[in-house]
Amino acid sequence: MPSFDTVCEPDLPKVRNSVDNSAKEITTRFDFKGTSASIELKDKEITIIGDAEFQLDQIMDVLTNKMTKQGVDVKFLDKGDVQKMGGDKVKQVIKVRNGIETEVAKKITRAIKDSKLKVTAAIQGDAVRITGAKRDDLQAAMALIRKEITDLPLSFNNQRE
Repeated sequence: MPSFDTVCEPDLPKVRNSVDNSAKEITTRFDFKGTSASIELKDKEITIIGDAEFQLDQIMDVLTNKMTKQGVDVKFLDKGDVQKMGGDKVKQVIKVRNGIETEVAKKITRAIKDSKLKVTAAIQGDAVRITGAKRDDLQAAMALIRKEITDLPLSFNNQRE
């Protein structure tokens, strides 16, 4: 039976490259001189530190530009709340999404079942496997998933004949 997996996996080396390039740009930019502006990646969490919220927004703009140039979808970033640190510094933790959450997986399987396509959807960990008899049905399922789930950068892999 032909099948494919629906996954939400960023290209982590490209994400690391984007963060490293952003850190380089922050150290060389004139408007960040003499400030505590910094960015780092640890365990799929990006931490940005600045003197004020507007500076965090500027750092975020630099990061999104670098990620776009690397070909990484910005939807992988899940911004957290801005937190006050000691003195006048603020920080923000941005999680890099990896895997499909159960609510989204259930939404995908519900959309597949409601579409009356001749395919089956099964949640397998942090991926959703779609199985069908015809390749055309699988392609229709891919199009349906792309249309229904727009807030996550989903990709399709592990395609089998």
